[in-house]
Amino acid sequence: MPLMTGEQYIESLRKLNTQVYLFGKKEPNWIDHPIIRPSINCLAMTYDLAHDPEYADLMTATSSLTGRTINRFCHLHMSTDDLIKKIKMQRLLGQKTASCFQRCVGMDAFNAVFSTTFECDEKYGTHYHENFKKYLTYVQDNDLTIDGAMTDPKGDRGKTHRDQPDPDLFVRIVEKRPDGIVVRGAKAHQTGSINSHEHLVMPTQAVAEGDKAYAVCFAAPSDAPGLFMIYGRQASDTRKLEPGADIDLGNKKFGGQEALVVFDNVFIPNDRIFLCEEADYAAMLVERFAGYHRQSYGGCKVGVGDVIIGAAALAAEYNGAQKASHVKDKLIEMTHLNETLYSCGIACSCEGCATKAGNFQIDLLLANVCKQNVTRFPYEIVRLAEDIAGGLMVTMPSEQDFKSDLKVPTASNFSLGEWCDKFFAGAEGVTTENRMRVLRFLENICLGSSAVGYRTESMHGAGSPQAQRIMIARQGNIEGKKELAKVIAGIKE
Repeated sequence: MPLMTGEQYIESLRKLNTQVYLFGKKEPNWIDHPIIRPSINCLAMTYDLAHDPEYADLMTATSSLTGRTINRFCHLHMSTDDLIKKIKMQRLLGQKTASCFQRCVGMDAFNAVFSTTFECDEKYGTHYHENFKKYLTYVQDNDLTIDGAMTDPKGDRGKTHRDQPDPDLFVRIVEKRPDGIVVRGAKAHQTGSINSHEHLVMPTQAVAEGDKAYAVCFAAPSDAPGLFMIYGRQASDTRKLEPGADIDLGNKKFGGQEALVVFDNVFIPNDRIFLCEEADYAAMLVERFAGYHRQSYGGCKVGVGDVIIGAAALAAEYNGAQKASHVKDKLIEMTHLNETLYSCGIACSCEGCATKAGNFQIDLLLANVCKQNVTRFPYEIVRLAEDIAGGLMVTMPSEQDFKSDLKVPTASNFSLGEWCDKFFAGAEGVTTENRMRVLRFLENICLGSSAVGYRTESMHGAGSPQAQRIMIARQGNIEGKKELAKVIAGIKE
């Protein structure tokens, strides 16, 4: 089928029997739920921009499997140019939504699974690579959104797979059949999971030979029997349930989404299995997916950062402080930090190389450096934005107060809304409403539901800071650097 539009994507979700639970009950019409719909709108943007001629070069690609035009989110990176366009596409979408557009994890999973299955087949004579190529062709031809599912609940972090009191805290194979396998467990913090057509499940960490039941990679439809999701709530999410909510929402149209995805004895047919007890390939898959996903943060978070910088500049203008030297300096620092993140995303892309399977992988060291910076710089960007915005960002009355016609029985006989408009006025020529809108927008990104897709996700998405430090230590080649020093210093051993 041709590339879907955003509306066609939303309608395609309605055809699924996805089981979603929110606030302790099953949500039969979760697609139109006011808390969930902004995240769907955000993902729909990945479809709509693919139809815009201005962005076609970034948003679409030619499939290496079929030769057909596909959405870049379904693409295998076949050159460093593809890797660079990925980052530029993600920055664009961050600029358009100021939120998490959720489709990156599937794209990153495609590329990691493609190369890993090739090398696993090379060693063991398995057929996982052909399985995956057929699956990815199906995904591309139908323009599907796939949840790249890696993070397990993990339970006691001090215990291995086999030592957990509950063996289901990591996804595992519980039964092998002639026609497939049965899996049980869960994936936590799954970005865009309920908004996805399918889930591509991977191991979450290296697997010891004695724990090989946990070395499993497979694809399952979102409405597979035994699969259900519990929606993760976010700060200030119930504001979306308030009648007539608008200004108080900050980012009314777009938002991110995470959920717990549960697999309760889900059957996976043989042609959808891409790793099955090959424990020695679990670490490779984890490392490659993590590398691709850490690269992603040099694009998506930068795009959102662009919007935050713009909103902070607007807030300064509406406060009448735009000419202050310290405000100008803070905006410069925010821009410097944001462009440094982008530079890292571009650098690890430019330094990419071909895998044995033929698709391109980023430079893993630089990708981990990119994500390590993302665990820090967005926090400083947000801090500076809050500094520029001022305390009113978190102390102003509600939208209902600003709109209220209720008369306050005092000498002036003003309404509640008139009092708010009077005392929260900013720079001359700027409406109080516009000032309120930009401050609520910054509140939403810095502290509210959008903080999940920017600030907090910057810390823990694609692995928390220590995960990158481990990889940096592993790939930093300290021994090679010691040899460089020895040669120049004249040291002979």
